[in-house]
This record gives sequence, structure tokens and C-alpha cells, in this order.
Amino acid sequence: MSSSAPAPKAAKGDVKHLYTVVVLGASGDLAKKKTFPALFGLYKNKYLDQKTHIIGYARTKMDQATFEGHVSKYIKIKTEEDKAALSQFLKLCSYQDGQYDKDQDFQVLEKEIQDVEKTSGATARLFYMALPPSVFIPVATSLKKNNYRKGVVTRLIVEKPFGMDLDSSRKLAKELGALFTEEEIYRIDHYLGKEMVKNLMILRFANVIFGSVWNRHSIDNIQITFKEKIGTEGRGGYFDEFGIIRDVMQNHLLQILTLVAMEPPVSLGAEDVRDEKVKVLRVIPPIEKEDVLLGQYGKSVDGKEPGYLDDKTVPKGSKTPTYAAATLYIHNERWSGVPFVLKCGKALDQQKTEIRIQFKDVSGSLFTNLSRNEIVIRVQPNEAVYVKMMNKEPGLGMKTIISDLDLSYSSRFNDSVIPEAYESLILDALNEDHSNFVRDDELDAAWKIFTPILKTIDQGEIDPTVYAFGSRGPEGVSEFVAKHGYSRGQQEYVWPQHSEAGKQATGLDQKVEKEQKKNPKTDH
Repeated sequence: MSSSAPAPKAAKGDVKHLYTVVVLGASGDLAKKKTFPALFGLYKNKYLDQKTHIIGYARTKMDQATFEGHVSKYIKIKTEEDKAALSQFLKLCSYQDGQYDKDQDFQVLEKEIQDVEKTSGATARLFYMALPPSVFIPVATSLKKNNYRKGVVTRLIVEKPFGMDLDSSRKLAKELGALFTEEEIYRIDHYLGKEMVKNLMILRFANVIFGSVWNRHSIDNIQITFKEKIGTEGRGGYFDEFGIIRDVMQNHLLQILTLVAMEPPVSLGAEDVRDEKVKVLRVIPPIEKEDVLLGQYGKSVDGKEPGYLDDKTVPKGSKTPTYAAATLYIHNERWSGVPFVLKCGKALDQQKTEIRIQFKDVSGSLFTNLSRNEIVIRVQPNEAVYVKMMNKEPGLGMKTIISDLDLSYSSRFNDSVIPEAYESLILDALNEDHSNFVRDDELDAAWKIFTPILKTIDQGEIDPTVYAFGSRGPEGVSEFVAKHGYSRGQQEYVWPQHSEAGKQATGLDQKVEKEQKKNPKTDH
């Protein structure tokens, strides 16, 4: 999707202050690939005040021309209008190099900020920390000492990971909390900015047909799946410090789970929404060893793609998982006994993120050969919501077939462009809306769920199963999800051939169905 996608029209004019935006770590991949394209998208579509100045700060020495090339590299230019907008946007961007722990460098930055404020009239500052966690506190300390002014609205965006476990997370929260207030801190999890994730509350709480069955009485199990086709691509040394659970499951997938499972909030206010998310996390016990399946990718079947351990930056004999499946249970009245299966992995057969809600079997059914109803929310790519249901096959008989009610965004909203998650979240921060950011107690509750199993994994007590690069994951995944209630059903199903998204997916799904005939245990 284009990073220059328009945000909802209602958002225009909501920003209360004129900000100076400082991107720390401006020479890094995150800033280049996500932060600056998002800021340009907001600028181009006039959600960012046209006088907003953006200052890049990093240790790398760059002149202005090099910096502008860095900023522009991942900004998509499709029209002459885009080209003109980029030219104007770059005039508002400047760069300063400096260390992350030297007061004199941050004092030079302060002079630059003050000069900009005199010219633009800005009255607020947004510091975006596109940085590795090892320098969060040194940078935050330098900012508070040298770039924090009383009476000036200050916002600090912090990227994940927020610690490595419960203790390190608490330490980080304590040190950051000593410098900035909770109101000033925005912990960004970009999955909370994705269109279909933001749509979850409306699907749940604005539709009687969904709201009335969203409980343990109707739902058998829920799967939340993240698949990525690429491996670590030479960055295995960095990834090895964290593993797939810290990288994806403990944050992105758990955030989705809270939105799927939460009770209706008192209002749409940020604190009311986050209160309900925290309530969900507090009634999830720590994950048990028997409820986890780990994998690590090896070479592809044809040998063209290297395995994880072939990456020279990865420690020899590493047991760090690149695939994980874990089952969580929510001990409250709504969800007691319903398994929430989280699955995520790298170097798999396709890229997708989806929520699959499977309902119970029909009691005392008059018909045979039935498959369970499912609500599937495709987060990415090809955003969609579809409901799998049983239907009579056209003809003289009473044969049942699987059909669907399909809301594919590519066909239903073909004139709309879905904004990038970072555009949405940066705009939220400028609007001082915390709804889609992670609160400190929410983070604490999340780490309590995962820290015990992470310690077991870090100590090498669970050996990951090797799976081929480009495969569907480690052997045993189908048995794992079946153990926790998922039923595939007896009928073949291809989603949905009449939509653009379905046309793209059909070839893959038909291949899957052929595999299932040969091996019914294949996971889908």
C-alpha cells in the first residue's frame, strides 16, 4: 500500500499544536523505511502542518544532499504531484550528526530546534526514537537534560522491544518514567495502527450478529497467525538476541489478542480502552511448556535458500526459535476454556497475518459432512473479513458445501487507499491520542505471561524442530492446533474466488488443497 495514503478526513485539523519533529536514529533502516515515508504521507495529505520542520539526528556523518537521498529512498513517487510534494517536504528536513551520550551534541541539537521554532512558530516537540533498545535510556537522559523545556509540549515515541523480560522491562519503565511522564511517552507497536486491527472494535461492538456470539458458548478456538516469507537476511545476529516470540508474539500478536478478547470499554477514550486490554492480560496465566511448539528454519528443499544457522552472524548451535506456536487461556467468564493459539514464523511459504475464529460444531445436526463456521479477519495482505458458512449446493439434491460471506477491501473499497500503520500512529501521537499505544501496566502484564517460558527457552531446555525454508513450518503444527481444538472439516474450501484478493490467493490455496489430499495433516 502507498505510504502516502490519506488518513480519515475527520483527523484533519485535530492536531492542537505545531510540532517540531526530531527523528533520533535517522540514519537507520527503520527511519528510512518507515518513519520518513510516514511523515511524508502525512505532509502530502495535509495531516502534518505544512510548517512542520523535521530534524534527523544520528551518529552517521552525512551532508544535506546525502540525507535527502536517504530520506527519499523508500518514498513512493507515482505522480508529478507526488514529486512536487517531496521537493517541498525535503525543504523542511534537516540533519545533524552527534553521539547519543554527549551533552554538547544534544546542546547543538537544542540550538537547531530553537532556531526552527523561531522560524516556524512551533510550540511543541515530538521526539521519535527509531533506535535500538540499548540506547533508549542514554538518549532519553540526554533529551531530558538538554532538550526539555517547561511549558513546551513534549512527546516521546519509543519503538519496541520494550525490554527482554519482566525484570528488564520494569527497569526500562522505571528509568524512562523518571525522565518523562506516562502522558508524554508513546510506546509504539505498529500492528495497532493497521487498518484491520483498528477495525476490530467496530466489528465487535457495532454489530449484533458478531457481538452476541463472541464468547465461549459459541466459539471453540481462536488462531492468530503471522507468516513471513523472508529469513533473517544477514541480520541473524541481531535477531538471535530476541527470537520470534519477543520479536512478534509477545507484542504484535498479543496486542491483537487483547482487542479480540476485551470487554466493551466504557468509552472510546484511550484510558478506558487500555483498561479493558489490561484486564484481559491479567487473567492469562503464564504459558506452560506443553503448550508451546518451536521451530528453526533450515535450508530450502532445493538448497538455494540458506538455513538460519548458515548466517555467519548467528552463534554456532543457536537454539533461538524462528517459528513459535503457543496456546494461551483467558480465565474469565467470557472465554473460560477457549484456546487462543498464537503462531508466528519466518522463512515460511507465504506472507500473511490473520485472525481465525472457529465456532463450535452444530449440535444434533440434520446434515452430515459439515465444517465449522469461521470468521476470518485478514490483517495483511489483501485486507478482508469473510465468514465461512455451510450452504446447499445448487441442484436437485441436499448436498452441503462450504461457502462464504466475503468483504474483501480490494473489491468493496476499491477507491480507498489504506494508510500505512506508521502514518496512523504518528498522527495519533500528534493528536495526543494514546488509544493505540501500549501503557506501562499493560506491558508489565504482558511480560508476566511470557517471561517464564522465555527463560526456559533461553536456557536451551526446548529444542526447536528444523523446518525447510519456504515450507509451512515445523512438523507437528497441525497436530498442535488440533490438540487445542481446531477442526479442519471434511470439505475442501478455496477462499474466495470472486474477489481480487481471492484471485491472488486461489492458486496457492488450490495447491494447499492438493497437499491436503496427499497429507490430511497439513496445516492451513
